[in-house]
Amino acid sequence: MDATAATAAGTPFSTLIRTASHEQHTEAESSSFMSDMLGGRLGVDAYTRYTEQLWFVYRALEDGAEALREDPVAGPFVRPELMRGAELERDLAHLRGEGWREGLEPLPATAAYAGRVAECARDWPAGYIAHHYTRYLGDLSGGQIIRGTAEKTWGFERKGDGVRFYVFEQISNPAAFKRDYRELLDAVNADDLEKQRIIDECKRAFALNTAVFRELGEVFPLSA
Repeated sequence: MDATAATAAGTPFSTLIRTASHEQHTEAESSSFMSDMLGGRLGVDAYTRYTEQLWFVYRALEDGAEALREDPVAGPFVRPELMRGAELERDLAHLRGEGWREGLEPLPATAAYAGRVAECARDWPAGYIAHHYTRYLGDLSGGQIIRGTAEKTWGFERKGDGVRFYVFEQISNPAAFKRDYRELLDAVNADDLEKQRIIDECKRAFALNTAVFRELGEVFPLSA
């Protein structure tokens, strides 16, 4: 059943998005790079390179947010308590040193991902929501597993420098926040056809993310 039929049948949009993108979500989570990193089989250099890639994506996401604050479709999703840019930069300064911007390059897949986020922010606010949802709700959920692994494997201080990206200090109750976020999705200012397009973009977001993992896996293959 597509989004148009399902919405007409009364299925909440937040449920449609979650179920429609489940396969891509699982594929992203089970990539060899992420499995190796979460399994503690990679060094801190792999974690650092992953954090660098996140910076490019979030810069596109959050630079785009500024122009969308008053947008009737995307505006309600622009929440200051979600912003990750400052925390990412603090983590990178810890991981790479004060001159962390020097020589910082996105992988080709990262450049494509960030480019698509920027394009949606500029030209298609409803599509921007798809990227906002896949990133921030993922950070609040699965991101906490990455934080725990990083603290345990590479000795970062709990919720300290190196893992601040995963610490949402302004969100005291993540479960309640995610519930409110899903209500925002259910009330999104879009017709059924546009909702289907958002779902398709959500799938694309996961595919772009998986491509980044694939390239990271090529940079950090486990020795046989």
